[in-house]
Amino acid sequence: MNKPNLIISGASGHAKVVIDIIEAIGNYQIVGLLDPFKKVGSYFGKYKILGSEKELIQIANKESVTHFFVALGDNWKRQNITNLILQLLPNATLINAIHPKSIIAKDVALGYGNALMAGSIVNTGSKIGNGCIINTGSTLDHDGIMENFSSLAPGVVTGGNVHLGLCTAVSIGATVLHNIKIGNHCIIGAGSLVNKSISDELVAYGIPAKIVRKHTIGEPYL
Repeated sequence: MNKPNLIISGASGHAKVVIDIIEAIGNYQIVGLLDPFKKVGSYFGKYKILGSEKELIQIANKESVTHFFVALGDNWKRQNITNLILQLLPNATLINAIHPKSIIAKDVALGYGNALMAGSIVNTGSKIGNGCIINTGSTLDHDGIMENFSSLAPGVVTGGNVHLGLCTAVSIGATVLHNIKIGNHCIIGAGSLVNKSISDELVAYGIPAKIVRKHTIGEPYL
């Protein structure tokens, strides 16, 4: 059986991890990458840079591609590129990249465009939206909710019934206690301990995590 052709948007360290997952899954044929900051025809590893999302329709037609994955680590940028792909190609399929050594409970609700890295664990009753990242060795415990384009960095631990808002990022090694809700467009600093709920558009870090300032939507954080 022929594998569907796949284009990956992004050519960075995060994309390298996603490529490794997709190769391990073995269900798709990667035909190339999209990246506006790299020269068309150059290579990222063994895959060619085909152009940018601006030429998406022409590239997709030329390469006979209907399947895509957006491999951008920044939540806001990943949301924008995902929306652009679906606007230009309404029938596009956004796949999930789920490492074979991740563990996902059988009743987990999972959207599209998600990346689950090696060693990640998603426990029973959890709901994951679209375009989320659950990074290496991070855990979403029972009945957790990740809204669209939210992310857990490597080594994050969450208790049960944790709710992460739209585009919210929990950074490396942070811990979020049971029953905590973190609002939309928040950034939780590396190594933090979140023991109280946090409202929208805030940056918080420390042990315990304290709010340090507002987070401007779209502001780079990686």
